[in-house]
Amino acid sequence: MRYRCCFLVVVCLLASCSSSSGSPEPVQAGSSLLAGPWEICTRTAVSLGVSLLEESPFAPPAELVTPMAPSAGGMVFSVDDGVRGSEPWVSSGAPGAGTRLLKEIIPGAVGSHPTWFTTVGSRVFFAADDPVAGRELFVTDGTVGGTRRVKDIWPGAVGSFPNELFAFNGLLYFAAGDPTHGRELWRSDGSAAGTFMVEDFEPGIEDSSPHRFTLGGDGSLYFLASYRGVITILLRSDGGPGADEVFRMSSDHGFQLPLVAVGSKLFFAVGVSHSGGAMLMVTDGGAPPVMLRQFGMVGEMAGVGGRLLFSAAMGMDSDDMELWRSDGTASGTVLVEDILPGPMGSNPDHFTVLGNQLFFAADDGVHGVEPWDSDSTAAKTRLFGDLEAGAGSSFPDVLTTVDNLFFFSAAIRNRGAEPWVSNGVRITTVSLTEIAPGPLDSFPRSFTRSGQNVFFTAQDNSGVRYVYALPIAPVGGCPP
Repeated sequence: MRYRCCFLVVVCLLASCSSSSGSPEPVQAGSSLLAGPWEICTRTAVSLGVSLLEESPFAPPAELVTPMAPSAGGMVFSVDDGVRGSEPWVSSGAPGAGTRLLKEIIPGAVGSHPTWFTTVGSRVFFAADDPVAGRELFVTDGTVGGTRRVKDIWPGAVGSFPNELFAFNGLLYFAAGDPTHGRELWRSDGSAAGTFMVEDFEPGIEDSSPHRFTLGGDGSLYFLASYRGVITILLRSDGGPGADEVFRMSSDHGFQLPLVAVGSKLFFAVGVSHSGGAMLMVTDGGAPPVMLRQFGMVGEMAGVGGRLLFSAAMGMDSDDMELWRSDGTASGTVLVEDILPGPMGSNPDHFTVLGNQLFFAADDGVHGVEPWDSDSTAAKTRLFGDLEAGAGSSFPDVLTTVDNLFFFSAAIRNRGAEPWVSNGVRITTVSLTEIAPGPLDSFPRSFTRSGQNVFFTAQDNSGVRYVYALPIAPVGGCPP
């Protein structure tokens, strides 16, 4: 390590959508449904008839990964069919024969509990229990013959317990343990010979436990690692040995948020010792980080049009969470819009970026919690749609960009939390056919594309969470 010093309903949004000043924004008439590189072919998602297993002792944090990943052979995910335990399955987006067991890694009802599905090229890597080698790294191309254990990293039945799987420069990077080095940084090309430890950051059997891998805008791999269990270090790597230390701090206060790349800059927030609160920091190309501003609290962050947009509250114990932006300088770290004036904040949340627009949920005190959008300027930070008209809230959640579309969950009168889709144009934002009819909630999440389907999970009216597929196609490619 190199050290450096420290349609069921097409919702007519134009009648209720307003800018932050309250005046309606004109919209174009005659917009085609979800025009763009991709369009949805139907409002009704197809149930694949299997229940995706998302809860297990080895399940990754929901904010880090989706519980499924696309391969050359289809979408790969974990299913417990009640007979063979939790095993990897694959789907083309069709029920029946199109959704099938990929491989029974552990025969019988025990299951291999696969998790951390991560696409690298046309293959998917994942961690699973092996009957001989313990919990180790696997890879699949979506076929039975192409599904195999990559390597017995910790020899014998103990298992190396791979996690934090991340694709970088056509290879897989991950954390794993062996009996000599502890838990360190590894990489794999899918072969046993090409799977090896990159660097032992904490020499000996102590763990550095690399995590929060992030692709920087400068093309580097950034991640956090532990030093002697009391220090957390931000590292920058080209993928080989000899990572640069960018910043370190006490693990007690720690890095509060995922790392966010904006151009060549990397933004992050860290806790403040003694006084509490959070400092917004930035490093440019791995240079020593600069503190931009101290806040009482920092929430979600996203890069939009060369700037960082983030949710923050100025004072300690303040509830005034509002939308801020930063260009990477202290003077350029400013409030975008006080969406809810006064001591209470609008609480911008559930960020997703489509093009040069941020879409998020917020409450302006008039329309309830509804979808908003911003280009990082006050003039174009506005209510995207009052889905539940008036002071009621639609509570938009799990906003997720999939190519030129974004999907989300929202609830309106007489309809619970159901899936919606938008191409960023208000008049063509539509609700999909209810999965749990009436006031029941289906709570859709994990929107991920494989081929010409967007897969997601949702609860039906019995409360069972199934996998669904929504057909999409290049514009003009949907069947009549």
